[in-house]
Amino acid sequence: MLSVRQSCSRDVYSLDGLWDFQIDPTDLGNTDRWFATGLPAPRSMPVPASYNDITVDNAVHDLVGLAWYQREARAPRRLGSYRLILRFGSVTHSAVVYVDGIEVVRHDGGYLPFEADITDLVTPGQPFTVTVSVDNRLSWQTLPPGFIQTDVSGRQVQRYFHDFYNYAGIHRSVLLYTRPPVSVVDVTVTTDLAGEDGLVRYRVEAPGAEQVSVRILDQAGVAVAEATGSTGEVRVRQAHRWQPGRGYLYTLEVQADEDTYPQPFGIRTVEVKDSQFLINGEPFYFRGYGRHEDNPIRGKAHDDVSMVHDFELMKWQGANSFRTSHYPYAEEVLDYADREGFVLIDETAAVGLNVGLTGGLFGNQDQLVTFSEQTVNDRTRDVHARHIQELIARDKNHPSVVMWSIANEPESSSEESRAYFEPLAQVARAADPTRPVSYVNVMLSPPHLEKCMDLFDVIMLNRYYGWYVDTGNLADAEAHLRTEVAGWVQAFPGKPIVFTEYGPDTLSGLRDLFHRPWSEEYQVDMLDMFHRVFDEFDQVVGEQMWNFADFQTAPGIIRVGGNKKGMFTREREPKAAAYAVRQRWQAQARKEGSR
Repeated sequence: MLSVRQSCSRDVYSLDGLWDFQIDPTDLGNTDRWFATGLPAPRSMPVPASYNDITVDNAVHDLVGLAWYQREARAPRRLGSYRLILRFGSVTHSAVVYVDGIEVVRHDGGYLPFEADITDLVTPGQPFTVTVSVDNRLSWQTLPPGFIQTDVSGRQVQRYFHDFYNYAGIHRSVLLYTRPPVSVVDVTVTTDLAGEDGLVRYRVEAPGAEQVSVRILDQAGVAVAEATGSTGEVRVRQAHRWQPGRGYLYTLEVQADEDTYPQPFGIRTVEVKDSQFLINGEPFYFRGYGRHEDNPIRGKAHDDVSMVHDFELMKWQGANSFRTSHYPYAEEVLDYADREGFVLIDETAAVGLNVGLTGGLFGNQDQLVTFSEQTVNDRTRDVHARHIQELIARDKNHPSVVMWSIANEPESSSEESRAYFEPLAQVARAADPTRPVSYVNVMLSPPHLEKCMDLFDVIMLNRYYGWYVDTGNLADAEAHLRTEVAGWVQAFPGKPIVFTEYGPDTLSGLRDLFHRPWSEEYQVDMLDMFHRVFDEFDQVVGEQMWNFADFQTAPGIIRVGGNKKGMFTREREPKAAAYAVRQRWQAQARKEGSR
């Protein structure tokens, strides 16, 4: 799905701001047709934002079920023959949207955009009402998965397997935009290198268009190449390459009859070869983090201020990459990564496909298995496949995205897991044959038990030696980590390894002469131990520690006020490890720059 971009043929209007809001835990809204009659007792709610932390009402914070949003908008006066599209960047986890009481679209999946053509339901220059019902409930057929229990008071309780809070609401911008009746609906750009030149292959979908042409503009807006037709290949002479740290962007300006659509892109190549991850034919070493869209009060809402500040902190440390753990991030984040030259591993919301990680936290966990007709099943896989396709359709033109991660820490040591993931790997490769595909492996599936890794291009590992195992014993932890990495190298020669999670929970301000767990000293020591092992193996091509910043989780006896593994606090204050790792990453960056 194309991003919303202003052009000479497209106007964009924001519906962000304060909406009317009402929770509906007993589903009265559908029975009483709130979408047609209005919300009976609304309060104000900002959009975009998670609704959970905005108020001081437990009923809102702990809601399991429906919430309703409603506001008035106005159609453009000079709409003419143009179409009016209503677009949502993200509604978690499912949504039904109404315009003046008429359903216009429904969407499942809380981290990807959807839209509806509402032209025929509005009058130019006149107001209309937008109503959205938001359902935060998870099931075995959603991504992420979960299930509902009922407590002794009759209250619904959401159980889930992912280690971040189940924030809900309208998390990204709501936009109205116009486009001509014949318009560009999709653009695909792939690039290659030919000496000093860049080869740009494009495909445009513009149903009904009589004439399609493209121009390639450089960053100064100067046309450097052009072509006609809906598909083609264009050579850019003496091309500026998009590369880590230098995010040079061109624009493919598409003209289809009256419609003009500008598609930014970068000229670069990505390849996995001989234990190396290559960008533009040069070895690349991932330095960075797993991250979360998570901020105090806002929850998972996108915020440009927070985004730019986070990127400044990452650059200060010498990071060059991150993973969109554990779901697709806002499109604005990927746009900014393109501009700043950050390298991204783009991940689906398939987190929690592993009941073995719950450790008996749920009372009936012993009766659960991950893959079965009653739990994760063929219907789940169909949802997962659609999610992969939607993710790639949205993000395929971002040069910052160099790899697709189709799941985080799933069960991957059983024959059932292989049967589940083999067709999904094929779905990803069919949707985008130009990028590597992988998933993130968990400690329960070491190389001698692993059943799925041969289906993928890169080994991505989450490991917590020294924390969840060998707690406080870094000598044993180092020996066990070294042994396991050697096992992966032996089992999968030639396949590069990226560590996508490692590190301990750390309480900011806790200092300890004895360097015991939870102290800032222990975080420094544990990360240093991992780095020492990484440096021994040429097959290790990346380190993305967990996590960039502390983040909110469901309450639990091992989660006091959230997950504390951040190199920064949730408020973005640095811990001691931030300075220690900065020295390592800055030294690596200087070494790479001198080559």
